[in-house]
Amino acid sequence: VFIDEIDAVGRKRGSGMGGGHDEREQTLNQILVEMDGFEADTNVIVIAATNRADVLDPALLRPGRFDRHVTISLPERKDREAILKVHFKNKPTDDTVDLDKLAAKTAGSSGADLANIANEAAIIAARRNSKKVSNDDLTEAFEKVAIGPERKAKVMNDHEKELTAYHEAGHAIVGHVLPDSDPVHKITIIPRGGTGGVTWFLPPEDRSYTNVYEFKDILARALGGRIAEKLIYGDDGITTGAGSDLRHAAKVARNMIVEQGMGSKLRDQVFHEDNGGMVFDKITHDRPYSEATAQEIDNEVEALIKEASARAETILSKNRAVLEKLKDALLKNETLEEEDAAKYMKDAVLPKEVKLHA
Repeated sequence: VFIDEIDAVGRKRGSGMGGGHDEREQTLNQILVEMDGFEADTNVIVIAATNRADVLDPALLRPGRFDRHVTISLPERKDREAILKVHFKNKPTDDTVDLDKLAAKTAGSSGADLANIANEAAIIAARRNSKKVSNDDLTEAFEKVAIGPERKAKVMNDHEKELTAYHEAGHAIVGHVLPDSDPVHKITIIPRGGTGGVTWFLPPEDRSYTNVYEFKDILARALGGRIAEKLIYGDDGITTGAGSDLRHAAKVARNMIVEQGMGSKLRDQVFHEDNGGMVFDKITHDRPYSEATAQEIDNEVEALIKEASARAETILSKNRAVLEKLKDALLKNETLEEEDAAKYMKDAVLPKEVKLHA
């Protein structure tokens, strides 16, 4: 018997508005009773799957029930290549297709993501009346799945194009010069998904761990777009285009403090507690720390954001000429691949005052 998404009925009891009498808990209780009723010779194996094992009721995990746990992690590079070969087995490809290269670019992708990329590539090839999938089809499919389709119907005026070019150039230059940042993969001012433009950073290889230096460089490059707007248009010329960047930076900074114990004062402490409850229960659930600690967490997050903002501003101020050059290139070409972007940023320098280590 296979039960998929068992967390839908197997969440910890007592976390709903109905107490122990709601329908979900009755279902869970019945599952527990049935599993206890199996004899040694019943010849029934019960298997379940979830991506939220942390919210399951402890009674489900006791010996005699789901007592053997198998963790299936995201596929590594060689695994991704093997998965891609399976999905392209019945999809003709031309000589330009390099699945190993695509596997290298898709770090963090699940098997379902890779299947989606393969299907999208086939659809794109069919739309251009080709019988074979090309590498360009693969690239477009990968980018569509990762960051959304190009919004070709979206028309920006000249000022919006210039602002977007400065914004994306700011992200790119900050990420390019910082030693612990992933390299720039692509820059575009063509609207994609819900964004006006995209600067894409890709790790050169799969990464299992992230250190403080890397987190801080992620924060700085995330704020590079907002800082570029500020440098060019002034404090009151900043726009809503940086909204998602600010949310991302805040999420990363809070994760560093609350989940990873990477604060300056709140070092080596974790303050997160997931009780597995529903949304309304999380609102009323008491925090496992004091109000004073909550304020200290906010202070630590604010300090990280301010530090990252200052680093980004220093980098862009010292590389103003490169910012202008990259902006002009984006206005002319709209999209720059990794090699072209690096060419326009080759004169960018890393100011010594923003270095975190030798």
